[in-house]
Amino acid sequence: MKKIKYLVLIIVLFSVQLVFGQIVPPPIPPPPPPGLSVDGGLLFLVASALIYGVAKLKN
Repeated sequence: MKKIKYLVLIIVLFSVQLVFGQIVPPPIPPPPPPGLSVDGGLLFLVASALIYGVAKLKN
């Protein structure tokens, strides 16, 4: 009977260590904030500014 108590105690101690001994991976970091995209909109803005400037100089 005494051997069974020690065996149960050892099993309980090891099972607790196995449950709480696992390493939890870190949470996934949030995605980076979106940056300003340089696309055709910027080219259109520069072209329209040039056309507007040329038109103002002609007047």
